[in-house]
Amino acid sequence: MSIPEMQSTFANRNVLITGGLGFIGSNLAIRLVELGANVLLADSMLPLYGGNMFNIEPIKDKVRINFSDIRDRHSMDYIIRDQDYVFHLAGQVSHVDSITDPFTDVEINIGGTLSVLEACRQFNPRAKVIFTGTRGQYGPSVKLPVDETAPTNPKGIYAITNLAAEKIILMYHEVHNLRGVCLRITNTYGPRHQMKHNRYGVLNWFIRLALDDQVIPIMGDGRILRDFLYVDDLVEALLLAATSEQADGQIFNVGTGISTDFITLGETIVRLAGSGRCEFMPFSEERKQLEPGDYYTDITKICTILRWEPKVSLEEGLWRTIDYYRAYCDHYWKHGQVWEG
Repeated sequence: MSIPEMQSTFANRNVLITGGLGFIGSNLAIRLVELGANVLLADSMLPLYGGNMFNIEPIKDKVRINFSDIRDRHSMDYIIRDQDYVFHLAGQVSHVDSITDPFTDVEINIGGTLSVLEACRQFNPRAKVIFTGTRGQYGPSVKLPVDETAPTNPKGIYAITNLAAEKIILMYHEVHNLRGVCLRITNTYGPRHQMKHNRYGVLNWFIRLALDDQVIPIMGDGRILRDFLYVDDLVEALLLAATSEQADGQIFNVGTGISTDFITLGETIVRLAGSGRCEFMPFSEERKQLEPGDYYTDITKICTILRWEPKVSLEEGLWRTIDYYRAYCDHYWKHGQVWEG
C-alpha cells in the first residue's frame, strides 16, 4: 500500500493503542499521527513495564491518553466505543517474570484480552482488533525457518498466555464476527524501548551496556540464532494488517527471515557504539530452562498476502537505535547506574 493510500485509510479514523506509551505502541502512535489518525493511548504505566511519557514527545499535543489498565472492564467498555481500530499491544512480556509470578501473566494477557474483546463485542462490534503475540508461542523450533503451520509448544507461561490470547481473538472472529488479526513477532528492537532492565528485550539491553562501556554477556557459546526486527518495519506490518480485509482471521509471522547469532550481534553493537566489550558467560538456571534454541522466521505468508517486507537492515537499525539513545539516554537510564533486578 502506497503512502497516499495509507493516509487516506487512517486520516480522521479513531485508533486505540493499548500499551500506547510503551515501545511498540509509541512508535506506532507517531506513525499514525503522521497519517492523520485520531489516536488514543491507553496505558497502566505499571512500574518497569516500559511506559514512558517521553516516548511520545514528538506528538504529545496530538494524542489523547487514558491511564487505565486493560484488566479494568469498565474502562475498556468506555474507551473502545468509538474506535475504528484497536491495536492490542498491552501485555506482560517478561519470560523470567512469568516464572516467579504466573498469575499476573494470566490476569493481563488473558483476562485483559477478554476485557478488550468483550468491550468490542458489546459496544463496538465494527472495530478491528490487531493483536501482537510472540515468536515464543512456537517454543523450540521443529524446523527452520519457522512458518505459521509449525507446532505451538511454548516453554513458558508468558508464551502460553499469548497463545491463549491469540486463540481467544480468533474465536471471537469466528463466533462473534469480530474482526481480528494476530501477529507473531520476532525479537524487535529500536528507539523508545525501556532500558532500565534486561527482562524485555536483550538487544536493546546490549546497546545500553555498550553505551555505558560495560561488558555485554554472551550466553553459552554465542551461536544461538535469532531474527532481529527493527521497530519501524513492525509498525508498517501492523498498519497493513489493520487495513487489509484479507488479514482478517489470519495469523502472520513478522520478522526478517535472516538469522544472526548473539556473538555477531554483540560484536556489531560494540563496533558501532565504539565502546563496551563482549564476554562469554554461562546461562542462568532460569534462562536455561526457558531457552528455546535457534529461531528465525518464515515471512512468506505476510509478504504474499499483505505485500509487506522488512526494509531496515540490522546494521542500519542498530545505527539508528544507538544514535537515539546517545541523544536521549537521560530519559531512559542514568549512565553508570547498575541494575539490581
